[in-house]
Amino acid sequence: MQRFNDILLLIDSYIGSSAWFVYLLLGVGLFFTLYLGFPQLRYIGYALKIVRGKFDKEDDVGDTSHFQALATALSGTVGTGNIAGVAYALYLGGPAALFWMLVTAMLGMTTKFVEVTLSHKYREKAEDGTISGGPMYFMKKRLNVTLPSGKVLKSGKVMAVLFAVATVLSSFGTGSLPQINSISNSMNTTFGIPHIITGLVLSVLLATIIIGGIKRIALVTSRLVPTMAVIYFIGAIAVILYNYQNVIPSIISVFADVFSGSAATGGFLGATIAFAFNRGVNRGLFSNEAGQGSAPIAHSAARAHEPVSEGLVALLEPFIDTIIICTLTGITLLSSGVWSQKHQNEFQRADMQFLSGVYNDVSDTERKTLSEHVNRVSELPLFTGELTINNGKIVDEVSLIHSRSLAEHVKVFSSNQLYSGSLTVMEGAILGDNNIRFEGKSLIHSAPLTTLAFTKSWFGDFGKYIVSIGILLFAFSTSITWSYYGERAIIFLVGVKGLKYYRIVYVLGFFLASFTDTTIIWVFSGITIALMTIPNLIGIFVLHKEMKEEVSSFWREYASRFPEEGLPLFVRNRSR
Repeated sequence: MQRFNDILLLIDSYIGSSAWFVYLLLGVGLFFTLYLGFPQLRYIGYALKIVRGKFDKEDDVGDTSHFQALATALSGTVGTGNIAGVAYALYLGGPAALFWMLVTAMLGMTTKFVEVTLSHKYREKAEDGTISGGPMYFMKKRLNVTLPSGKVLKSGKVMAVLFAVATVLSSFGTGSLPQINSISNSMNTTFGIPHIITGLVLSVLLATIIIGGIKRIALVTSRLVPTMAVIYFIGAIAVILYNYQNVIPSIISVFADVFSGSAATGGFLGATIAFAFNRGVNRGLFSNEAGQGSAPIAHSAARAHEPVSEGLVALLEPFIDTIIICTLTGITLLSSGVWSQKHQNEFQRADMQFLSGVYNDVSDTERKTLSEHVNRVSELPLFTGELTINNGKIVDEVSLIHSRSLAEHVKVFSSNQLYSGSLTVMEGAILGDNNIRFEGKSLIHSAPLTTLAFTKSWFGDFGKYIVSIGILLFAFSTSITWSYYGERAIIFLVGVKGLKYYRIVYVLGFFLASFTDTTIIWVFSGITIALMTIPNLIGIFVLHKEMKEEVSSFWREYASRFPEEGLPLFVRNRSR
């Protein structure tokens, strides 16, 4: 598992975790924000009107209403990214990572507005009579290149196929694997339910829902989204109010560390500016999916005659998903204090690394050395050889890094008995014998960290049930929606005949991920997200002039249909 995780990390380092990917994502969002005149600030009021049906016509074509499309897309974005993803970002980058998540969301509001508008414009009717859309359709129709000789290169078709393949992969990397993994971990931690049982029950339920297609999916998600939001909001506010004295310092830390990197505190060894920036943007994308090209697939099914109207509906998603829900989670984690504390837990192999020599995180000098190691500024010597264990205790002079922290009170078990014997370690990683498990104190991350934070209120241990229910509803609805995204990509690639095979593999992958290593799931997720996002960002940037023309056309129609309102002031000013 450690070796496989290392391979995935290497791949991820060249795409999703690389600096150029982050700059591409933010750069496109910033370009459209300036080019279209800050639509995320000026259009929100109109977006709310459209969700309520103000711009609808009786003969609008589509499978869902504006609200159902919004709820479906939100169910695809409001998931473990808001619970486990925020906790993972703070664990990696500290409070500063939350700042960059918010920046990503602000720019992402414009990006999502653009990608949904263009995708809705070029949607098609599938063989089964349903509406099918997404970036692959505008790529196929609008991104071909005409040479001076007059010959047309099918570059758009190639990009569309690559995007569709990436969508299928990401339906697992974003929608299936990390969602059920977080659910099963939460259910096991809270209720003691075996991972495999949770996976089995929910796999059957998932299969039942997705067979019903987009109309059943929209019906389920339009009820789940409001319910899960209320439950989660109550639990988070309870933690924040209970720890009110820590709220202001927590908010200050989010902004104070932006240009200095997150400082070391407690078991947290700190994070560099670059690391906090990269992880915050990366997790922000996982949370709201702005620029990934996934939400346009759901919005393409909405009943609307004007593409921009649906783009305006989509503009609300990053605001709800990240600026509201992720901020709520972030302040909950920071004010509770659990994010920087070491907790008793069972170690995951992919998060473990043995160093040669004994270190401590009390001494400022050694703490700085460990910090530079976990932040990849410099490297400490890794242990290679036979690790001797006597009655559960490590005999050799080594230090164990687990979850980017120095592990303490480490005990080694074989089944439920303290282990004595030796283990082979190669360059810091244990080889073989998966029956051996390690327990001790270290930082924790993802869903278990948020679960722990929610117990730090008047609800006490009952708070963990709120997170478990929230994760169950959030993550399961995300899995439902992403199955639809994957299906639309399959229809684009091979037609309706491929759906039944895709659904079988999707449900099977969902089941298997319920008892797979969490760290590997998250790394794989980052890779698949990047593979979708890159061609989508390139595509919408190429069509920037067409987007501006669509916006102008929309406001002209809006003024003609509602003459009592006339053109909005900001449109009149720009048209002079």
